[in-house]
Amino acid sequence: MINAEPANNSAEFARRRADDDRAILVAALKRAATGDKNAFEDVYRRTSAKLFGVCLRIFPERQDAEEALQDAYLTIWSKAATFDSSRASPITWLVTLTRNRAIDRLRAIRNRGLASLDEAVDVADPAPLADSVMLADEADSRLNYCINTLDERDAECVRTAFLKGATYAELATRDGVPLGTIKSRVRRALLKLRECMSQ
Repeated sequence: MINAEPANNSAEFARRRADDDRAILVAALKRAATGDKNAFEDVYRRTSAKLFGVCLRIFPERQDAEEALQDAYLTIWSKAATFDSSRASPITWLVTLTRNRAIDRLRAIRNRGLASLDEAVDVADPAPLADSVMLADEADSRLNYCINTLDERDAECVRTAFLKGATYAELATRDGVPLGTIKSRVRRALLKLRECMSQ
């Protein structure tokens, strides 16, 4: 007769471990809801591989999937307080939120669409006139001067956001600071720039 006890012990161990993982994730989400960045990092470490897989199923291109995942975690951070462990497991809630966010992003990309070629007939020649080019060069010189008067960190944020096209979310991730901090930093920098440009 074969002893089934080791298999039962193994299954029991796996069940306990799953329960422990769930309890840890529930606690981390609750702490993240209070603004605890360390708890949010713990949520990210425990779930990013699975949630990235969700994004990859919707966006086959890795870069698109990474951007969708970033959007999802921004949403998770802002909505952590709405998680209710009595209604759903934490991973179910996170997967649902990530999937919905990625689908919203996909719809937005598709809705941008492309104009038909027939509409190109009415497009004006985009080449600027010579006097416009000279005025633009002067404005660019002034803008560069004003950006250089900013604090080095603020200047880098402005350059990256407005000259290189980075989003606020990308800046926040790069600098490891909350999205609101980046928005405030850029807003202050833009006010200083406007003042400098008007002189």
